[in-house]
Amino acid sequence: FSLLNSLSFPLLSELFHMGEARSRFPSCWTWARCQDNGVSDPEQEKRWAELFDQLDLNKDGRVDVNELRTGLTDWGVVRSEVDEIVRMSDTNHDGQLDFEEFTQYLRTHEKELRLMFRSLDRNNDGHIDVGEIQLSLRSLGVNVSTEQASRILQSIDRDGTMTIDWNEWRDHFLFNPLHNMEDIAHYWKHSLMLDIGEQLTVPDEFSEKERRSGVVWRQLVAGAMAGAVSRTGTAPLDRLKVFLQVHGSSGVSLFGGLRGMVQEGGLRSLWRGNGINVLKIAPESAIKFMAYEQIKWLIRGSKEGGSLRVQERFIAGSLAGATAQTIIYPMEVLKTRLTLRKTGQYSGMADCAKQILRKEGVRAFYKGYVPNTLGIIPYAGIDLAVYETLKNAWLQRYCMGSADPGVLVLLGCGTVSSTCGQLASYPLALIRTRMQAQASADGAPQLSMVGQFKHIVSHEGVPGLYRGIAPNFLKVIPAVSISYVVYEHMKKALGVGS
Repeated sequence: FSLLNSLSFPLLSELFHMGEARSRFPSCWTWARCQDNGVSDPEQEKRWAELFDQLDLNKDGRVDVNELRTGLTDWGVVRSEVDEIVRMSDTNHDGQLDFEEFTQYLRTHEKELRLMFRSLDRNNDGHIDVGEIQLSLRSLGVNVSTEQASRILQSIDRDGTMTIDWNEWRDHFLFNPLHNMEDIAHYWKHSLMLDIGEQLTVPDEFSEKERRSGVVWRQLVAGAMAGAVSRTGTAPLDRLKVFLQVHGSSGVSLFGGLRGMVQEGGLRSLWRGNGINVLKIAPESAIKFMAYEQIKWLIRGSKEGGSLRVQERFIAGSLAGATAQTIIYPMEVLKTRLTLRKTGQYSGMADCAKQILRKEGVRAFYKGYVPNTLGIIPYAGIDLAVYETLKNAWLQRYCMGSADPGVLVLLGCGTVSSTCGQLASYPLALIRTRMQAQASADGAPQLSMVGQFKHIVSHEGVPGLYRGIAPNFLKVIPAVSISYVVYEHMKKALGVGS
């Protein structure tokens, strides 16, 4: 076990959070401590027994989840993952902790806390001071003021020395099952929970624990299900966007386009192209995640366990997105053709693919690929930059009471950042859609990316590059709301903690 990079940015918020109340432990608390060599003497066993007895409310020789939660709450431990503590320590899987399991948890967890403490104590003087917290965060590219670092210390420092010694560190975190500072980073993950119709966001970071336990794939499944429901719910607006992108130059209005689609194919026609739009979520998410992990490993090199800086995440995320788009891009072309099809034009997805292959060849499946790939850069870059800016602003101003920003802040930051990313890359997305819609068999001139750009600007002006953006913005709020609700429910169903 080691703590590389010393301190992650989420620790700043977590220490604020865990310091929201001074722990009011019973008198035996300060006595219930292990020796550094992990061997406990009879006196320490006695003190542990007193602590265990106070938690064992019904005096049955066992401490269950409810008793542990009640006892820790009474002592002022407001942020303890009680279920995780019991799950980790319950060796006989009876859902409760006996005295042996309880003391084994204390021994093991103190060892882990000792290693964390040493990694933060850079000058090895037995104390963590303001400068060491600032230095650790600065090494990750995060600058905090002396005042902010002091507030972190004050939340843990019980003797008023403005330093944290080993005893204060241990007493503060003993009933919080931290194994690695990466474990704290779950609050601000957003790319899985939000789906506004585009998969160009930079993937979130996952801890080693999450990778080993299989939580990553359960979260990916939850995100895919959330995206499927969200895209289905907002499919009419998405089809209207594509329709206006391609046919908007003919003067079709928002409501005129909607009315025309209903008149041509009925209400069901509003969901044309949704099937393949949903179908491509799973392979695209999986490919992007795996590519991101490989690229991250190449960038990180020998720094096993280290997290990427924001600039490195942007590079890795952009390359991973380009890799995923390259592999699933034919599905993007099919989605556009099926979305724009008239009644009876294709009998289904397979028929559409066959007709494209027969009439236009394999190259038709990569029409618009260049502007689509170029669009990843402004989308991913601005989305990540705006999200990190909003996150850092919130953490520095409002995180005194809790590290958890709450649903509204998370959704607000994610929505604003994704919308900004879409706004920046929208002209390239429009050119991509028009190139995808070009059918060689129609006899119309096949314009390149530059040709499309010149044609749009010369005939429609700069506003023409933003055709269809109104329904695109209209679907953001319902898409975010639906995807978040479904994501949270799916996480619970798949056994992933919030």
